[in-house]
Amino acid sequence: MKHGTHDLALFGGPPAFLQNRRVGRPNQGDRRRFLERMNRVLDNEWLSNMGPLTYEFEGRVADLAGVRHCVSLCNATVALQMLVGDVATGGVPGDEVIVPALTFPATAHAVRWRGLRPVICDVDPVTGLIDPDRAEALITPRTRAIIGVHLWGQACDVRRLEKIAESNKLRLFFDAAPALGCTHGDTPIGGLGDAEVFSFHATKVVNTFEGGAIVTDDDALAERMRTARNFGFGRDGRVEQLGTNGKLNEAAAAMGLTSLDALGDNIAHNRANYEAYLAALAQIPGVRALEYDARHRNNHHYMMITVEERTAGLNRDLLLDVLRAENILAQPYFPQAMHQLKPYADESAVPLPHAEALCGQLLALPTGPGVSAADVEVISHVVRAAVAHGSEVAALRRAEPAGTTGE
Repeated sequence: MKHGTHDLALFGGPPAFLQNRRVGRPNQGDRRRFLERMNRVLDNEWLSNMGPLTYEFEGRVADLAGVRHCVSLCNATVALQMLVGDVATGGVPGDEVIVPALTFPATAHAVRWRGLRPVICDVDPVTGLIDPDRAEALITPRTRAIIGVHLWGQACDVRRLEKIAESNKLRLFFDAAPALGCTHGDTPIGGLGDAEVFSFHATKVVNTFEGGAIVTDDDALAERMRTARNFGFGRDGRVEQLGTNGKLNEAAAAMGLTSLDALGDNIAHNRANYEAYLAALAQIPGVRALEYDARHRNNHHYMMITVEERTAGLNRDLLLDVLRAENILAQPYFPQAMHQLKPYADESAVPLPHAEALCGQLLALPTGPGVSAADVEVISHVVRAAVAHGSEVAALRRAEPAGTTGE
């Protein structure tokens, strides 16, 4: 156990773990079932181009999301680009799409790649979710759509955003990248707004190695997206619209189905870890665990905390260094707000204080099936020890010669 500053690995003590505990460790599921599916793929000699496992995967995701349509894709960024491209049809370059300041860069990148302008909106200071009132104030005659982001599986203020979009005749999409298995109230995330996008990247609660999907109840939109993912080919084999190569292959679908098989068990494990973290991190000065709204179900794939330097005695980045020296590979989510990234430095004419503050404080702690209840106790103990000696840890770090690590 860590009793003093010099027990911390950052300053020469032994690390808490010999093997890394990390954020985003892939949930592999039952390898035997995956290999059985892969043997089917190889026996069928149908490796891509919407094979039987791809359609099975789409059906299961649609059922889980409570929608009629799931259009699987090679990744979630292509999914966002295709939706934004649908918005751009009939518009002019420079039309605007409102996006939150706190999100993964792909949300804004998809808008810029399709020739539209991302208008960056501040967020709620507690949840980090897009602020609907601020989004409404950003609407101009050039605004075509709003993209909300269900950060860490938390549902946005969906009903307020729907009213804003309807009254201003805007499209409304949700970047639901981490939110499979989550809900808004009793409604599964997936059928909200005009469409939503899931990510099945290797780090997500369900993974296809690399993949994504558009989910919707809009029949016409789903048909356009199916056509767009396959170079624009229609049902008669003729190119009907602008398209790309966005297809999910059969190996990815095999992994996705195997990952879906384990989803219930993984969510239960994640929830147990979340509750253990809440108890173990309680009353640590300057450390706040992000508590998910009990009105909505969460997959608990992310365990988020904030670190407030004045009270904790050390900042988020120094706590991150302390944890990583212990082989606890936490991650800052996100280290920069969208308007602080170089491509978007000119996209906000006003300060976005809530996003800026959160970006300096947010930290994701390891969880998932690879992290046990005992691991949660050790990780939380390291956080508590670092904060208990926060001022001393900060002073020692400042006194270190440049380039030293304490190892």
